[in-house]
Amino acid sequence: MISVPLFGGDLRRLTDLEVRHMVLLLAALVLQILVIEVVPGAPLWIASTAHLVSYLLAGAFLYVNRRIPALWLIGLGGAANFAAIAANGGRMPASASAFRSAGLRAEDGVEGFVNSVVLAHPRLLALGDVFAIPQSWPLSNVFSVGDVCIALGGAVALHRICNSRLTASMSRKRGARKPAHLGKK
Repeated sequence: MISVPLFGGDLRRLTDLEVRHMVLLLAALVLQILVIEVVPGAPLWIASTAHLVSYLLAGAFLYVNRRIPALWLIGLGGAANFAAIAANGGRMPASASAFRSAGLRAEDGVEGFVNSVVLAHPRLLALGDVFAIPQSWPLSNVFSVGDVCIALGGAVALHRICNSRLTASMSRKRGARKPAHLGKK
């Protein structure tokens, strides 16, 4: 968010954004928090199903808000993550080397549900958590190509909505009319 004013954008433009069916995104977030943080000891089939359902809810939210700039890129990242998770029974496959680099232990995912786990025979591992923020850095963790798309899509959307110089050429190509994703203020 700090980069928006640095590139001449106006964060107040976010208040004009028309976001529809926010309850879908909130429900997805609540499900993720429940299965990962609140009840990680839930039966694996329940946690895995809830994890998959959370992605479907988030996908529905993205679909109904598809007019918002760059949401397609966030959706692409979510779809990549969903594909990897669905192909592996509701859990994101992770590479053992990425886990080691981030200072995580592969055996952390053996007991109970975790959203990312090193599996013996993962499917679609290339879409899984194969990248790492090293253990020596703050916020060390593993992440996927889908996560990169989600982060990049969020940044592009923020800059487009706030009309920063960073994405000004994208906005000019669309013409001078008011974007459809903004309210009628």
